[in-house]
Amino acid sequence: MTGRSIARIESHPLRATLEKTQRTSQGDYPAIELVVVEVTTSDGITGYGEALARRGAAGYARLIDDALSPRLIGKDPADRRALWKSMRHALSGRPGGQLVEAISAIDIALWDIAGKAAGEPIHKLLGGMGRLRVPAYASSINWLDDATVEAEVAAAVTAGFREIKVKLGHPLKDAIARAKFIRKLAGDDIALYVDANWAYDVDDAMIVGRALADLGYGFFEEPIAPHDRAGYARLAQHLPIRLAAGESDYVASEALMMLQDRSLGLIQPDVTRSGGITETWRIAELAASFNTAYAPHVGWSGAICVAASLQLAAAAESLRTFECMVYANPLRDSFTTPVVGEGHQLVDGMLDVPQGPGLGIEIDREMLARHRIA
Repeated sequence: MTGRSIARIESHPLRATLEKTQRTSQGDYPAIELVVVEVTTSDGITGYGEALARRGAAGYARLIDDALSPRLIGKDPADRRALWKSMRHALSGRPGGQLVEAISAIDIALWDIAGKAAGEPIHKLLGGMGRLRVPAYASSINWLDDATVEAEVAAAVTAGFREIKVKLGHPLKDAIARAKFIRKLAGDDIALYVDANWAYDVDDAMIVGRALADLGYGFFEEPIAPHDRAGYARLAQHLPIRLAAGESDYVASEALMMLQDRSLGLIQPDVTRSGGITETWRIAELAASFNTAYAPHVGWSGAICVAASLQLAAAAESLRTFECMVYANPLRDSFTTPVVGEGHQLVDGMLDVPQGPGLGIEIDREMLARHRIA
């Protein structure tokens, strides 16, 4: 025992309307929802965490308050693995879904506490690779009209991005035309990637993937449904482009299946979905052991997810690149001090890793109150 114990856990369901609706093959997303968790210790250290909760954030907060927090009060916050296991046992069944996403928030907060107690950033606690900055790609060019896309690509290039990700969907001829259009706009010196948000079946993904390979795209993310393991294996055998996935999966055992069969060339767990830093670090370590590239997924999340993902990126042996979101989101771009992981902070195509203790951030209490769901 450290003599330190968990004294209080507060959950804050948040919602923010976006300035600009985001569009993928799955539809329109006009708002962001998530849950922020504060864990406070008996000696006054507060750690922050975040749970992915794109819809129904108030339900996630209720789960945290009723099912998870009572298991942790009075316990040593340094016993993160034991606490993770205790939270996992709050519900029976296979690990995943709302439970693991809720666990993620508390686990991130416990790591924040550990770093603050030690006076070190989390990437140092993980062992570290000595990185102070990480390469980043602009995410994402929307599945919208050509004029909007042209403006978004120009903005990313002007900001200094050397890597850009594009959203594609149906119909196939429009997807391929869009990929050609963006390659023409960006030129040959910009690395381009595609995220289909599992818009296709295997046969359609084969058609699009071959076109992307011909255009020099670097990876093809979630071309098909995440649970179609056999489909990914077939695509990997026949497409000359790196397949990427992992944001829709949860724990390390799920990642292991995709790594063992070599169907992925890039794995992208989301720290606010895959069980927090404890479990996501296991995934990053598995990726290194299989010599598979790792790129943390950020997506439509908040600033705490960004900070935690930067800490993981700094420490991960097989890091390939970092997802830098380029749309306005008040739960990300104006929610913490300092602001971290934003495109305007890019230097030579790279982002700084927070070097303060823990996550290296503090939250803005006014923003927290403004966006809390009543």
